[in-house]
Amino acid sequence: VQLVESGGGTVQAGGSLRLSCRASRMDTSVFWTKDVHWHRQVPGKQREWVAHITGSGHIAYVESVKGRFTISRDSSQRVAYLEMNSLKPEDTGVYYCELTPGDLWGQGTLVTVSS
Repeated sequence: VQLVESGGGTVQAGGSLRLSCRASRMDTSVFWTKDVHWHRQVPGKQREWVAHITGSGHIAYVESVKGRFTISRDSSQRVAYLEMNSLKPEDTGVYYCELTPGDLWGQGTLVTVSS
């Protein structure tokens, strides 16, 4: 089983990006049971939890992204998304997705927001 993030890039402040997290070689019946988390990390700083969505659809966000980011999932396709709008320079970092239980992580995708 492998998690692959994509969709990162460089945007100006105020722009938008949509990140994807796809689970390969995982049964959809298993993916339905997983919670999906997005984290981000800036070099030299601790990894920060950003958002999660449970298998049943419960959603939570860190305060700093509320109203700007939207997490979603399509379990039939074994994919989760993080829609990021009104991006700020402080949103810059490597974004990782994680599945729990099982602590499965992707390799990360870099988001750079220029001022």
